[in-house]
Amino acid sequence: MFQVIGERINTSRKKVQAAVVARDVKYIQEDVRSQQEAGAHFIDVNGGARIGHEQEDMQWLLETIAPVVTVPICLDSPDPTILEMAYTLVKEQPMVNSISLEKERFEVMMPFLKGKKCKIVALCMDDSGMPGSSTDILNRAEQLVTALVGIGMKLDDIYLDPLIQPISTDSGKGTMVLDAVRQIKKQFPEVHITGGLSNISYGLPERKIINRTFVTLMMAAGMDSAIIDPLDEKIMATIKTADMLNGKDIFCMNYLKGVRTGVIKS
Repeated sequence: MFQVIGERINTSRKKVQAAVVARDVKYIQEDVRSQQEAGAHFIDVNGGARIGHEQEDMQWLLETIAPVVTVPICLDSPDPTILEMAYTLVKEQPMVNSISLEKERFEVMMPFLKGKKCKIVALCMDDSGMPGSSTDILNRAEQLVTALVGIGMKLDDIYLDPLIQPISTDSGKGTMVLDAVRQIKKQFPEVHITGGLSNISYGLPERKIINRTFVTLMMAAGMDSAIIDPLDEKIMATIKTADMLNGKDIFCMNYLKGVRTGVIKS
């Protein structure tokens, strides 16, 4: 089944930041409930937008969410100090977002991850920048998987992000990442593929139709997770329908439930 990482609890969003500054418990808890009801499998929590306040904001968010959250939390920070604090505040095995091959980030994240029970988002980024070809993405994926397995992480706990790039900058960016995902899944069938889908449409009009079309192509290639807004009903309906067509929905139960509840409409 396709796994949705709900992206809404992020202090880079104006309304969330205002709620955090005002310590508005009701706003944050209602947003989490809404994401869960819409089908989120993880709730991403990022409190890093207010410079100098990340630790206190992350702690407040996690303590505020705790009474209402029913799915695992995705702890989203590049700072292992913040992650160490956050890791002690969650009851269920979390996802951590993220590690990359960038030397500075890699060297601090590997000691943090060693021995932890968590899932990890692994970005196919290194110090040379964004990948320029499907081979670049595959090579970086191989390095990340080798390193993470080497410290005891299970393949099923690794969520590789191939770094989707805007097709407005280069018409080959779509096929590049699609080809990379096919190769990664061929080599590492147990590893998950996730990422920020909406990057593909950056700079173009009518972005949502691009995002919805692209997610079906990525799912056919092997993508089985995405970091998205689960309150976007149309993309959630597209994902549920594509999951069924890809043979991931036994007896079409999730599709039929979506139709009955009005989530999926023609």
